[in-house]
Formats: sequence, structure tokens, C-alpha cells
Amino acid sequence: MSKHSKIPVPPTEGEDVAEPKPAARGTLIERVVRNYDLVQLSSPPIPDNLIPPPPVRRRYRRSDEVIEEAKVTPVAPSAQTAQTAPTPQADQPAPVVRDEERPEVVEPEVIASPPAPVAAASGTLVPMAEPVRFKGEIHPVRRPHLREQGLIVPEGAVTGLLEEFRIVKRQLLLHASQLAQQGMGQTAQRVLICSPHPGEGKTYTSVNLALAIAAEKETEVLLVDADFAKPSVLSSLGLPGGPGLMDALSNPDIDVADCVIGTDISGLWVLPAGNATTSDSEYLASSRTRQVLDRLTQGAPNRFVIFDSPPALAASPAAELAKYVGQAVLVARADRTGQGALEDAISLLSACPNIQLLLNAVHFSPSGRRFGSYYGYGG
Repeated sequence: MSKHSKIPVPPTEGEDVAEPKPAARGTLIERVVRNYDLVQLSSPPIPDNLIPPPPVRRRYRRSDEVIEEAKVTPVAPSAQTAQTAPTPQADQPAPVVRDEERPEVVEPEVIASPPAPVAAASGTLVPMAEPVRFKGEIHPVRRPHLREQGLIVPEGAVTGLLEEFRIVKRQLLLHASQLAQQGMGQTAQRVLICSPHPGEGKTYTSVNLALAIAAEKETEVLLVDADFAKPSVLSSLGLPGGPGLMDALSNPDIDVADCVIGTDISGLWVLPAGNATTSDSEYLASSRTRQVLDRLTQGAPNRFVIFDSPPALAASPAAELAKYVGQAVLVARADRTGQGALEDAISLLSACPNIQLLLNAVHFSPSGRRFGSYYGYGG
């Protein structure tokens, strides 16, 4: 049953009226809590010594920040025991963390990594070798001598001959880039210029092609005279003789890079044939040949190597060199080379995976093509 209270009745006449008790002071909420005894429903107060201190927020120091160390005043041992640490309160600020309490910032040590390995043609990873820079003496190439032989003259006017070799070099450079993407390595940077018989224009093609590639802005060319029996590259350019490829193959103490001759034509280097020997094919068939040829393009992916080899049907070095090149250009004279000679030469050069035919001494074109008329020198 609920508890009821009587309704107060106004006093009658003559009845003593008690003076009202003074109202309890406090807010409305406090009077309600006191009158209805709501204090029993609240939890007991927590002692101050049991209140956990507020979490300390640590500030990490930057590696380049300099903070002065705090000065600590020494205190006697008796005074230390007499002092008691104040109990942290909730409204007190967080204690200051001294330098010795902050975590030590360790800067990572930078170690220079070695050159990244390069994937070889066999699929194995080999470390990148130091690039080979040719330091041979620079010799001038006589421009009038080139003009007398009907060769391309550097820094000269654009001629029909230059335009034709521009097209040839563009195809060879594009094909070399494709071979490099297929994983052929340094072999993709080498091209062999050959012909079935002598006098069909292989040296003429080699020199003109080298002069055309030397004009490239991001490519340099090394012209190698590999016709050991009858070298003619140096005489075509007017350069002096010296040790060359055969000397490096026969003598392990000779660095083939030291045999390279420089020219005053930017981007053009020449490697002589070297001293003649009766065992040129045997030296080319040895395991040292690949080491010597790799040395020529070591660390130089933009270096193109052209080999002027002897005729394929007249000497055997051409067939041996075909094993180490990515492309072979077989020069055929339009008025002299027969189909049987071409087929035999292609068979001897079959070790090269890409053989292309270049027709030389052509005076008639069924398509009516004639280079040079656009520049005003066609006739």
C-alpha cells in the first residue's frame, strides 16, 4: 500500500500556529536528493590515493631537433627519503618528460647498394660491369678523300646516297632494339657486312653505314675491319695503322679497347684488323672471341658495332663471325652477283639468325623511286 499524507487544513481562530521551519538551502537537485534519500543509490566515493594518474603523453624528438639537457640538482639521500612524491590529481598537468626518459631516435644508416644485376641471354643474373670508354688517339678524317671515293661526307649537304643509307640504318637500329628486347644481350648490338665475292661493295657499304649511324644523337658506332687478309677500312678513311682485333685475339695480354682508334667525326670509332696471320679462323673459333667482342660493348648499350668481313665464298672468317652477331647484311651487286652465289653465301652465314639482302649498284627501279629530288639534287 502506498503512503499517503494528510492535506493540511487552515488553522481555526484561537489555535496556535507554529512558525514555519526555514527552507533547506541548496539547489533544487540537492533538495530532491536529500528529501527522497537518493544518496543511497549512488556509488561510494573513491579515495584520492586510488585514482590513477592521467596518461603521460610522450613527445618524440625529431632527428634534427636539438634540446638542451635539463639540469638536475643533487639531493642528499636523507632528504630524498624525507620527501614524498605528490599524488597526481586529475586536474593537474601532465608531468614533464626529461630528455633521458625520451626514447632514443635512431637514424637508419644509408648503405650504397651495388649495381643492379643484368639478365643475360641464358636467363642468369650477372652483375653490371664497368662501362668501357675508348681512349684512343683522335685522328682527323679527310673529307675530300671521302668525297673522291663517293662516300658520305659528314657535315656536308644531304645527298641521295645519304638518304638511302639513312633508310638502311633505321631498319638495322630498329631490328637491333627488337633483338635486345628478346634477350639477345650484346649480340643484338653487332651487325656483319659481307658479300659472296670480292668487289661487290661490302667495304663501301660498311663505311657509309658507319658514317650514317655516327650522325645519330644518342648512338655511337664502332667500325671493325675484320678482313684480316685484305684490310681496307683504314685506307678508306685515311687513318694510320696499328694493333687491332687479331692482336687482341692472339695475345691475352692485349686489351682490345686499347686498340680502338678515335676520329674527329663525333660518334665514330675504328678498330683495325691488326697483324695478319694464317690462323685467323682458328682464333675466331676460340672461346676468347666472345670475351673480346663483349669487351667492345661492355656497359655501352648505345654502341653499335659493324664488322667489315671478307667475302663469304672467298674466306672462312665470315662464317665464324656470323656466330657472334645479331644481324648480317649480304651485299649483292645487281649486275654481277648470281642467285647461286647468294644461296651459297646465305648457307655459310646460317649461324646468324637474321640475314638481310642489300642490292648494290642499282641503276633502275621498277617503282620509279629516286632519292634526293626533294632536296633539289636529283637529276
